[in-house]
Amino acid sequence: MARLPPYAPELNPVEAIRSYLKTHEIANLCRETIAEVGQFACNRLKSMQRRPNLVAAFWQQAELAF
Repeated sequence: MARLPPYAPELNPVEAIRSYLKTHEIANLCRETIAEVGQFACNRLKSMQRRPNLVAAFWQQAELAF
């Protein structure tokens, strides 16, 4: 069993998704309420699910063997 460091964002594919979302999908987004921002982000995440090459890239970036 390999021990991972307490905080290793480079090993977590979710961190890559969050980073991509912030820099590409919702960068410079201006909405009236935080609820609108949340709904927009949720819609963009759902859209990202339909892009298998993008999802695969997040896993490759993590460099984990599955």
